[in-house]
Formats: sequence, structure tokens, C-alpha cells
Amino acid sequence: MADQGSADNEYWRANIRLVKICLVIWALVSFGFGIVLRPLLSGVEVGGTDLGFWFAQQGSIIVFLILIFFYAWRMNRLDRHYGVDEI
Repeated sequence: MADQGSADNEYWRANIRLVKICLVIWALVSFGFGIVLRPLLSGVEVGGTDLGFWFAQQGSIIVFLILIFFYAWRMNRLDRHYGVDEI
């Protein structure tokens, strides 16, 4: 029984670590690039506008969607690794 509890703890630790990484990336892109670093990115042009504006309007949404698919893919691998996948 103690071995199963240890595996459960490892699974949830890996899950929470993945969630934290995804949230940090999303916060960096949406808040960092779109708001805080926007003046530094204003000199770089993407699609007719500056890069900071692009991150604020489109980039953070695109990164968020990529993170959703990455999280689903990675969690499927984690589930298979720990034997809790849905068949």
C-alpha cells in the first residue's frame, strides 16, 4: 500500500510541476511580452505592427492554445507512465 501512495504522490507532483511550467510560460508571454516588455519589443515589426502589440493581441492567445495541446499530450504520456490512462 505504501508503494501505491508513493506512486500517487509522484504522479501528482509531476502533474502540478507541469501545470506550474505551463502557467509560468503563459504569464511570461501574456503579461511579460504583452505588457511589461512591450516598449522593448516595439522596434520589432511583425505583420505590420510591433511585436509587443502582436503578443498582447494574438501571441498570448496562440501560445495559450499551444499550451493546451501540449498539456493534453504530456498528461497522456504521464498517465500511461503511471498506469492511470484511459483505454
